[in-house]
Amino acid sequence: MNALVRPNIPALTEAFASVRQRTQALVSHLSAEDCNLQSMEDASPAKWHLAHTTWFWETFLLTEQQPDYQVFDPDFRQLFNSYYNGVSEQFPRGRRGLLTRPALTEILAYRAHVDTAVIQLLQTIDQDGADAWRGARAVVELGLNHEQQHQELIVTDLQHLFHQNPLGPVCFPPALNLLPARPPAAATSGPAWLDIEPQLRKVGFAGDGFCFDNELPAHQTYLNPYSIATGLVTCAEFAEFINDGGYTEPAWWLSEGFAWLRQHNISHPIYWRGDGQQWSEFTLHGYQPIQPDAPVAYLSYFEADAYARYAGARLPTEFEWEGAARLARGHGDHIDASGRAALQQLDDTVWQWTSSSYAAYPGFRTSADAIGEYNGKFMVNQYVLRGGSFLTPPGHTRLTYRNFFPAGARWQATGIRLARDRERG
Repeated sequence: MNALVRPNIPALTEAFASVRQRTQALVSHLSAEDCNLQSMEDASPAKWHLAHTTWFWETFLLTEQQPDYQVFDPDFRQLFNSYYNGVSEQFPRGRRGLLTRPALTEILAYRAHVDTAVIQLLQTIDQDGADAWRGARAVVELGLNHEQQHQELIVTDLQHLFHQNPLGPVCFPPALNLLPARPPAAATSGPAWLDIEPQLRKVGFAGDGFCFDNELPAHQTYLNPYSIATGLVTCAEFAEFINDGGYTEPAWWLSEGFAWLRQHNISHPIYWRGDGQQWSEFTLHGYQPIQPDAPVAYLSYFEADAYARYAGARLPTEFEWEGAARLARGHGDHIDASGRAALQQLDDTVWQWTSSSYAAYPGFRTSADAIGEYNGKFMVNQYVLRGGSFLTPPGHTRLTYRNFFPAGARWQATGIRLARDRERG
């Protein structure tokens, strides 16, 4: 968006209201007890997500752009700060489930207070013109995308929480029509592999519109010839890996990964249960039999990498993933004649692990303000995932989007797309 052109503020206000309403819709059927519990340090209570996303708007937009704004509660500045050291101290992440106060009703009042103030601010910007918009534009765009990220986290954190209950309670009853139970199977079949010729490929975000800072700057990278699977690894294929002793054979595992699964007594995907012949899966609609043709999901990097080795393949690099995705979407002509079919299940099924460590692109710079802490500070001991999942809000991702998690994370909707090397011509 050109900074000299006035934005469509009414449309922006509508987008703000829509995003905020969707967040609350995700928890509208839950009890206060459901919203307050925390199942592990990596997850957060739904109540905390509701408050933190509100804290973001209050801290980075309202207090900066509206001098006469009255904060809802000064204590919230620390309680609901996630990791911004430039703003304040933070309440320890692993103890968020101990915050029985403030109550859920007070958090909902906090959200209403901030929503009213943001809409009033946007209306003021609309009246004052483009000069007033320049200072707020980047924060508003980031705030909308930040809240969408937390919408997905609310769902996955609740699923992990409900999975701890031996009763197997339903997270999102089908009658609510909020979310599907599990990622969908591929709609069509196609060639098993796309063969990609060697090429110099631009990767990273370039152009108009929003992106996160870790997608910048766009740059050139050389890709050796490789092949990439047109679809994702299915539940049936992963069940074969289990039945073939995949979780007990150290040859398939990184040393740290094999130590990890033995330490935690892991023998199958986190939400699976069964006897090796009949498997069921804890979905958002409760336990259901696995669907053989559906993509396997909720895997760690360790599990994804082990399966790839077992299958005689590997995980793609994030640049191979992006290069193939761009070609499949029509951004080039380097797919050979046997592989013209587009890749399936790119961005609406499961996040796809890559073999790329999460690191800065050449020339990456963080901003000097507190928002500069958003992504760059996490560029260590993490792996990049590409695509998007069935839980990702529609329109949130791009081909250049870089998600990231540590190797042992497996409560997110994460799966496997395979790649393999080809001989250089």
